[in-house]
Order: sequence, then C-alpha cells, then structure tokens
Amino acid sequence: MTTPLIVFKVPPMKTIRSRHWSWRTGLTCLCWFIACTTWNAGAIEPSLPKSIKIVVGPGPDILARGVAEQLTESLNIPVIVEQKTGGGGVIAGDAVAKSPADGAQLLLSTGSFTINSLLQPNPPYQFSKDLTPVSLLATLPFVLIVKTESKFKSLGDIVQYAKSNPDKLNYASSGNGTPPHILGEMLKQYADVKVPHIPYKSAAAAMNDVLGGQVDFMFVPAPTALSLIKSDKLRALAVTSSQRYPGLPQVATMMESGYAKFVMLGWNGIHVSSKTSKNLITLLNTHLVKAVKSPQLQNTITQNGFEPVGSSAEFFAEFVQQDIDKNRAVIQQANIKVE
Repeated sequence: MTTPLIVFKVPPMKTIRSRHWSWRTGLTCLCWFIACTTWNAGAIEPSLPKSIKIVVGPGPDILARGVAEQLTESLNIPVIVEQKTGGGGVIAGDAVAKSPADGAQLLLSTGSFTINSLLQPNPPYQFSKDLTPVSLLATLPFVLIVKTESKFKSLGDIVQYAKSNPDKLNYASSGNGTPPHILGEMLKQYADVKVPHIPYKSAAAAMNDVLGGQVDFMFVPAPTALSLIKSDKLRALAVTSSQRYPGLPQVATMMESGYAKFVMLGWNGIHVSSKTSKNLITLLNTHLVKAVKSPQLQNTITQNGFEPVGSSAEFFAEFVQQDIDKNRAVIQQANIKVE
C-alpha cells in the first residue's frame, strides 16, 4: 500500500494575518499529518519470503513435515524441512538465530533447547535473546516406568523404599542433561530421597536395561513407552502432566500422587530469529495456529502421542520462560554439568 502524499498549502502572509493563522493551527495540521502517515504505515502487510525452511535438530521430523505441508497450502509458497543434527540442537538453533529477519527460516524448538541453554558453557548463540517464540504447537508428558515384574506398584512405593534405603535404588536416563535426567533429579528433590543416576547413550539402551532389571526406573516421553506399557512389558506409575494423559487414562499424574508442583512437559514449537518484525511474527502465528487446527495435522499430532496446542506468541513466550526457570532450579540444586 502506498502512503498518500499530504500537502499543506501555506497562504500568503497577508492572508495568514487576516485569518488569524496561529502556531496552534500549524501544530494541529502537523499532528494530523503524523497521525495519517502512522496509520497508513501500520496498515502495511509484512512481506513473506519466497520460500520457508523449517530447521529441525536431532529427533523425529514428522511434526515439522506436517506443519510444512499446511503452511505451503495456506501461504502459497514452498515450505520445506531441513534437519541439522549435532550438539543436541545447538547447530539447528544457531542457524536460525543468525538467519536474516525475513521469516525464511523457522526453528522446530523443543524442551531440550531450554535445558541446553542452561548447560552449554560457551554457546554460539543465546536461546532466549537470539530467538523469539512464535507458537507452541504440541505437548506431551513424560511417564515414570518400571519393569512389569517390579515390586513397585506406585510412585509412593518407590519413594517409601528410597527413604528407607538411601542409594539402594537407581534410575536411568538417555544422558546427562537430558529431560529424563532433569526429571529424575526433580523427583529426588521433591521427595527428598537419594537415588543414583545411571546415564546411557540413548533412550532405547536405557529402556532395555529397565526391561532387564539392571536399573529400577526412569522417565521417558509417554509415546516412547506406550506400546511396551500396553503390551504389559513395562508398568507406568505416573505421568508428569497436570492432567491425565489420554493415551494412559488409568495412570495417575505426579500431582495426584502427592507432588502438587511436579509438572513437566515435552513440547514442540516454532521460534524465529529475534530480529524478525512483530508484524511478521503475528502473520506466521496466524498461519501456524490455522495449521495446528487442520484435521490433517491434528491427526498427525495425536497419532504420534502429542496433544495439539497452537498457541499465541505471548503464551508460548511465557511457557518457555517457566520451562527455563523450572529447569534452572533443578540444575542448580543438583549441580548438573555436561562436558
């Protein structure tokens, strides 16, 4: 939209005097000019890039591909997915943080990004400073699991035994500084128990040793363990969401199990470079929310064990900050370090 040119014709001095032209009249005209030009500038639609790339770090890219398909249709421009593995998402985050502010690169962010931002000693970018939240796409809870033959039938059983037998139990994780590690330390802090941590190189290796009885319990993303739980190879004791997980409606939450503040979700969202304009962020948010509400993407999200959200940018920003604050408290108290 082209801003109209507004021209004020100043009359001759004699006319000015005869019409009692004053400084107040001139100031009024100037204010009207500023208001008109400002209103027109605000009405300008942000321009879209010729194409968009959704950058994905380690892990599945199925959600990103579903989003890309919907955005391609609604924005009428090509939207592709590019995976940048390495550094627990650092490479992917750095690429988007340092990209131009034109919305051409979107980051599929996860809870691991908030944890890494607290543990990386010399990160190439600052997660909270160099990236801006656009929309929270979906969430999932973690589930506390033991082998089916375990004597522990509830979270209370584990806590009671751990209190009476310090350092006798152990818990597994998919590595130092991963969400399962954070959750294990949260449980120790909230329940005031001593349970050694056994880090593994992958979630699959850790779960195998839970199944084999080499370790006593661990937290895993609920969809990861769903089939093993339903086939009675693993027992679920609690989920970390504030409400019961639809995939495991019979399993109590950590809150119901006596830990009112124990809530931690895995999540997927979209971030962009912090240099991106608010108008463009608003436009992207509108189309992302529309994408999440589409029947096709809803089906993809729920089939993969997530719960669809599709939030405002403001809600997502608050959600991420709360995630950072909660992780920071656990990391500092447990003195978690990564090499």
